[in-house]
Amino acid sequence: MSEPDSNTSPAKRKGMVFLARLSSTLPLWAIVIAALVLGNRWLAYSLIGGLGLLAFHEYLKMLDLPGRGSGLMRAVARGCAVGFFIVTFVIFESKGRVDAGFAEIFIVFLLIALLFGVAFFSEVRGRATLGPIAEITFGFLYIIVLFNFVTWILWIDDEGKGHLYVFFCLLVTKFADMGAYLVGTLIGRDKMIPHISPGKTWQGFAGSFVFSLLGGFSVFYIFTSKLPLLTPLHVAVLGVLLTIGAFLGDLAESVVKRSLGKKDSGNVLPGIGGALDLIDSILFTAPVLYFYLAVLKFA
Repeated sequence: MSEPDSNTSPAKRKGMVFLARLSSTLPLWAIVIAALVLGNRWLAYSLIGGLGLLAFHEYLKMLDLPGRGSGLMRAVARGCAVGFFIVTFVIFESKGRVDAGFAEIFIVFLLIALLFGVAFFSEVRGRATLGPIAEITFGFLYIIVLFNFVTWILWIDDEGKGHLYVFFCLLVTKFADMGAYLVGTLIGRDKMIPHISPGKTWQGFAGSFVFSLLGGFSVFYIFTSKLPLLTPLHVAVLGVLLTIGAFLGDLAESVVKRSLGKKDSGNVLPGIGGALDLIDSILFTAPVLYFYLAVLKFA
């Protein structure tokens, strides 16, 4: 997307950015709603795997890895990421939760072992050798493992019919993001953490709570009978927890991008950036929702 002209007023620039974000978000939401509300698991798997792999690909591209083995390390990481999603999906379909968790731990171990295996064939150059292994492993845990909690929410009912819980997570997360952006744009004055994210304001943060609760209760009252683990009290608590999770997820990606000297993770989505910019909040809200639901179901 081309940048607004420098002579454009701040209000108009923000409006143009919001419209660009909306034009990117609406088609994606149409596909997500179709997958989740209609209960098509394989379409949901395709979305989870596709977005996760694209976000991880963007992260790997942002890394400035030294050494001749860096290309092979990236290839190993991408291969393990593809295997992670495929194995998880297949095992959930055939066996269940415990086996999927075992397989995920094994693939993380395999990734680390293979990365060290690549490093064995190059000269040890201090942190220049350890850095790529650490950065790739971090990215794998941060993006692939955390985003796959969406799959675990999908299977919270042991039958893979947790689509509406996933829908609840995504809607509350995106409502929190939208509330922070809209309220912060309209009345935001007091900066929260300007050295990390200059646009974040306390007013926007308060707005995100209001919007997340609005989104959460909307889903709950429309699909009450299909969300048996939730009560109005749980929805209120989750509205707060998921808002905090969305805020932390957004800030975490800002730290990653600033550390790597990047403004956006990519440019595939006008007004948003890349896939990682799209799912950054979900990387934190999906685990929060899964653990909350797991306590309700299994405690």
